[in-house]
Amino acid sequence: MPKVDAALAQKIASFDPNAPGDVAGGLFGLPFTAEEAQVVVVPVPWEVTVSYRAGTAEGPAAIHEASLQVDLYDPDLPDAWKLGLAMEDEDETIAAASRKLRPQASEYIEWIEAGRPAAEEQKLGAVPEQVNAEGQQMLEWLKQKTGALLDQHKGVVVLGGDHSTPLGYLHALAERHEEFAILQFDAHCDLRPAYEGFRYSHASIMYNALELPQVKKLVQVGIRDLCQQEADFIAHSNGRVALFSQRFLSEEKFAKKSWKKVCGKIIAQLPPKVYISFDIDGLDPKLCPGTGTPVPGGLEFEEATYLIRAIVRAGITIIGCDLNEVAPGDTEWNGIVGARLLYQLCNWMAVSQGRLVAKGMEAGE
Repeated sequence: MPKVDAALAQKIASFDPNAPGDVAGGLFGLPFTAEEAQVVVVPVPWEVTVSYRAGTAEGPAAIHEASLQVDLYDPDLPDAWKLGLAMEDEDETIAAASRKLRPQASEYIEWIEAGRPAAEEQKLGAVPEQVNAEGQQMLEWLKQKTGALLDQHKGVVVLGGDHSTPLGYLHALAERHEEFAILQFDAHCDLRPAYEGFRYSHASIMYNALELPQVKKLVQVGIRDLCQQEADFIAHSNGRVALFSQRFLSEEKFAKKSWKKVCGKIIAQLPPKVYISFDIDGLDPKLCPGTGTPVPGGLEFEEATYLIRAIVRAGITIIGCDLNEVAPGDTEWNGIVGARLLYQLCNWMAVSQGRLVAKGMEAGE
C-alpha cells in the first residue's frame, strides 16, 4: 500500500468514523482534500442529450449530500475510510453549458419526434452541430482533467451526469493503457451511432468508446432494452461485444444457477484490466426511480456489488470507473442508493490497484 504522508496521517488519527457525517466535511463526511486523497471523484453535471426525463445533472450534488449518511464500516474493508477519498468541486463552466444547451436539445428532440415540421427548420436544424461542438469541448476538458489526476497516480472515478459524460476519461485511459475492457452495467446497450443527431449522446457512449482501439472488449450486464441496430452491431462484432442480457441472467436464475457461477461466466470474458461503467438504471428501478429511462427488471444492489467484488478477488485490475444517470427526482432514495454504490466502486477499485487491502486477500487470495 502507498505510504501516508504526515498531514494525511494526522487527519486519519483525529477523524472519528463513528461520528455523524460532518456537513462541513467532504464526500462521505471525510476530511480529505483532493490533493491528499488517493481516489478522487470528478463530478460532471452534464445532461444535454437525455431523451426522456432530465435531472441527472443534479446527481453529483444529490450523491454528495446523501453520502453524509453512509456508515463507513464495511466488513470486507474495515479501514476503507482511511484510504483518502474526496470529490472535486463541480466545474461551473460545464454546468452552465449543460443548462444552456439542454432546453435547445430538448426542443430539437420534440421537433424531430413531431416529424420535423418545416416551419421550425431554420430555428432548430443547426442544434445538433452546436451540441456536438460543445460535447467535443466537454470531452477534451474531462480528458485533460482526468489525465492530470492519473499522472498524479490518483485513482479516478467520474460521477455524472448522463451516460455520455465519461468518454473523455476513456480517452485519457486509452493514452495510458495499451488495452483494456469495459464492463458496462446498464439497462440499455448505448450502441447507437449519433442518436437523434447527437454524436455524444448518452445512447451512443459505448459506440463511441469502441472507436478507441485500446478497448478490446465490451462486456454488457443487465441489458433489457435494445433496438435492432444494436442487436446487429453486437452480432457482427466478432466477439468484441459480449452481452449478458437481463433475460439471460433471469434464465440462469430460473434454472437454479447460482449468482456466483453466473458471475464466473462474466469474469471469464474479462482481460487483466477493466474499466467499469455503471449506469444506475442497470439496477432494478425500485433502487433508482428518478433515473432518466427506467426499465422493468434489473440487478439487485448486492448482485451488482458481489460481481464487482468477485472481479477484484479474481485478480483483475479496475483501471477506472464511472457512475451515471442518478437523478434526484422527488425522493432522496436515488442519492442514498447512488452514494452507497459510489462508495463500493471507489473502494474496490482501490483494492484492485493495491491502495487498500480486503479481508481474505492479505495473502493474495
